[in-house]
Amino acid sequence: MCGIVGVYAYGKPGRVTPDMITQMRDTMGHRGPDGADLWISDDARIGFGHRRLSFIDLSNLAKQPMPNEDGRVWITFNGEIYNHARYRTPLEQAGHRFRTDHSDTEILVHGYEEWGLEGLLERISGDYAFGIYDADQDALFLARDRIGVKPLYFAVFDGEFVFGSEIKALLEHPKAERDIDPFAMVHYLSFLTTPAPMTMFKGIYKVPAGCWLKVEADGRISMQRHFDAAPGKGIDPSETKGLSNQALEDFYVGGIKQRLHDAVERRMIADVPIGVFLSGGIDSSANVALMSQFSDKPINTFTVGFKDFTGLNELDYANIAAKRFNTNHHEVLIDENDMIGYLDSLIHHQDEPLADWVCIPLYFVSKLASDNGIKGVQVGEGSDEQFCGYASYMGYLQLYHKYWSPFRNYLPRPLQRAAAMAAVGASNLNPRLPVYADIIDRASRDREHFWTGAMVFWNTSKDRLMRYDALGSADHHLPMIEAGVLDPSYLVPDSYNVIQSFLEPFDAAHGGQDALTRMIHNEFRLRLPELLLMRVDKISMSVSLEARVPFLDHELVDFSFDIPEEWKTKNGTAKYLLKKAVEGLIPHELIYRKKMGFGAPMADWLRGSFGERVERELLGSSLMERGFFNLSYIQNLFAHHRSKKADASLQIWTLYNLSSWYDYWIGGKQAQRGH
Repeated sequence: MCGIVGVYAYGKPGRVTPDMITQMRDTMGHRGPDGADLWISDDARIGFGHRRLSFIDLSNLAKQPMPNEDGRVWITFNGEIYNHARYRTPLEQAGHRFRTDHSDTEILVHGYEEWGLEGLLERISGDYAFGIYDADQDALFLARDRIGVKPLYFAVFDGEFVFGSEIKALLEHPKAERDIDPFAMVHYLSFLTTPAPMTMFKGIYKVPAGCWLKVEADGRISMQRHFDAAPGKGIDPSETKGLSNQALEDFYVGGIKQRLHDAVERRMIADVPIGVFLSGGIDSSANVALMSQFSDKPINTFTVGFKDFTGLNELDYANIAAKRFNTNHHEVLIDENDMIGYLDSLIHHQDEPLADWVCIPLYFVSKLASDNGIKGVQVGEGSDEQFCGYASYMGYLQLYHKYWSPFRNYLPRPLQRAAAMAAVGASNLNPRLPVYADIIDRASRDREHFWTGAMVFWNTSKDRLMRYDALGSADHHLPMIEAGVLDPSYLVPDSYNVIQSFLEPFDAAHGGQDALTRMIHNEFRLRLPELLLMRVDKISMSVSLEARVPFLDHELVDFSFDIPEEWKTKNGTAKYLLKKAVEGLIPHELIYRKKMGFGAPMADWLRGSFGERVERELLGSSLMERGFFNLSYIQNLFAHHRSKKADASLQIWTLYNLSSWYDYWIGGKQAQRGH
């Protein structure tokens, strides 16, 4: 993994300078401590920068930015291509000349020449974000991997198209301005993150997962989707036709086993040490077990726990897995003081707020791995989404089948609306009721019961929190709407529009899917790429550590999407098929123990002196002067949380992340803090 930047001053020679590229590039030294370089075209209309974290082919010949043989194609690339070796010989036979021994970057350069961008993206398997300049077309192409493991941001500043791995790099462009995008903020308050292509910064966007962009010489921008997580690609119906229940289960279990085995093996490819984050759950333990099969040395494993709230710890389970597979095991314990000491760095490295407090323990376990000489780790993200591993998913399914459908199908519409109005009214009196009120309101308005697995302010609560008349104009988004990059419905302060933008085309192309499949599709479009994977990328890379996600290998994703809900939750068991697939691979007690989840004791921390600090800083933030919020509503959140009338920790943390981000990046505290 690396850090990339680029500037394309289309039609305007002489604008791109070495100082400009260097200044942007070197905001990301943490993403590439092993080297740095840049390239600028002869007419200074385009330039690329690169910070290198060496993983494959450590030689200087593999440095970036990298050209083809005649310098007509240039690339700056962040990520790994796991199947690069299979294409080297065919490309050589087609006449392409390689300068490196086994660089995956060079496969991208020659693959683009041979097959074009779409043909290249169809063939490669990996986690990537890259920019390619084609001098023959005088066009710039950006691409983000199928699932969205790697980030890629872009903006247009006065006729210059700018891109990079992190927003902070774009902010160093001399024409960049800093301000909040209030419309992105509306959706962040629902989803803990901003939905692509929006970011919290006005005028800065992100390439959605599975998409590519083209920027032409006249400045025209267009976007295409090259991958969507959806059924119909993983299992040929002829393979399952006529199978008995037991034979069908064996087919599913065997398919998961083989694809997970292959995915882990592919992610062992590296010329540097690799480890694994180990919680002692199914996903991380399976990673360790399979990695051990491909290594003749003990696997390095890393676990984090809490000194002050030991009930959240999974150290004992992690130790069971570590002993079973004879790993070189490491632990770190943290407490409230460690968390407080990390907050400024958290805001800096997130770039835009990610309201997931898992970022805190994730930083300390990442630093533990990096301090022990590890440059890459395998992680378990994506498993729970594909195989229904969350208790909340099971709750949503129960809600849908037992209550939602009968309410929608058998209760007359006027009674549905009356019930919704009564529920919303009651929720104003009891702080524990807004979630239930919103569910009833959704049902009465013919809206989806499940939006995402991580909701903060449901619409009925957000209506009381926010003053929508203060949002201002959305005219700055018009160029991206006209380019087909941004859905105009995102500029309406109703976050259901985001969910509808995913499901309407999904249902049109894949009608009749079960409730779980539609839920999972939502997660692959929003929460997984823009929250879970971004927290892993930003936090691990802040300590120069690459995270690899075998459960999100696209062949496994394609296969799992063709497995129906009834099999993923057979016998009412979450993760039924994955549990069957790892039986005999990892200890039985780890497979069937109660799921704990990776978290932090934020609810307790916010009821003490830290909570008082948070309230003081939040209400005193310069963001509160913009008029977006009802301050009395926020004060009530703190009061209800302290009195334990409701657990408002997630809402408070979401607002605190937002206000801290604003004060740091927009309000000017960044310079004061020395970053």
